[in-house]
Amino acid sequence: MIYVGELSDIPVGESVRVQGSVAIAVFNADGELYAIDDTCTHQDASLSDGWLEGCAVECPLHAACFDLRTGQPSGPPAKKPVRTHSVSVEGGSVYVEETVRVEARELARAE
Repeated sequence: MIYVGELSDIPVGESVRVQGSVAIAVFNADGELYAIDDTCTHQDASLSDGWLEGCAVECPLHAACFDLRTGQPSGPPAKKPVRTHSVSVEGGSVYVEETVRVEARELARAE
């Protein structure tokens, strides 16, 4: 698990960026916490620098939007989803459990 910070460090409507195997953005959308890969799949832009509206974040570079619950883009220019990650709060501390990449799972099964 990756320590993100204290719940009070992520006000409603804000996000923070933490480092896992890749950068991960953690958002507080109306009191619900969501975590996705921080890099837009269209071009290398930080989604944690984007605009949050409800359960969607808009990339600051070319306005691609991603659903924080599923990682799916809502339409062009992004075509590929971002990974989503589990978020938990324990005693006021926020943690992210990074999702294993599909390729890593397949490699582990092959060994």
